[in-house]
Amino acid sequence: QDDCSEYRSQFEAGGRLSCTRENDPVRDSSGKQHTNKCLMCAEKLKKEAQRGGQSGGTSQRNRPSTSQRLKQ
Repeated sequence: QDDCSEYRSQFEAGGRLSCTRENDPVRDSSGKQHTNKCLMCAEKLKKEAQRGGQSGGTSQRNRPSTSQRLKQ
């Protein structure tokens, strides 16, 4: 299992994680290869944030769409 806990505190609410460019290839649980662990975790944490996961991101799913808000 991927352990990105060391990067969670560095992950910004805007969905960004600053990573170095060192070449230390690593594969995620799906088998996809990433340049290094930080970049792998950046992608993983961004996906979690987009769906309102544990990374501190906010979920957009429960917010009414702009058209729904205008009708009210």
